[in-house]
Amino acid sequence: MKLNVKQFALAGFFSFIAATGLSAERQRIVVAELGPQVGETVPNFKLSDQFGETQTLDSVMGPNGLMLLFHRSADW
Repeated sequence: MKLNVKQFALAGFFSFIAATGLSAERQRIVVAELGPQVGETVPNFKLSDQFGETQTLDSVMGPNGLMLLFHRSADW
């Protein structure tokens, strides 16, 4: 059986993964432990928005409640 360079490199890569245990199962993430959950009371906060204005929980709360979305920017 004759292997070309790409096949040989690929076989070596998979051998490396098997030997180092990189193919092990990933740890499960328990979402309930990540932060506030739906219906939970959020502690009061004071943060700057994208315009530099200070916002608090009371200043952003509407008559029907509030939905907070935290987005990690790739520009930091």
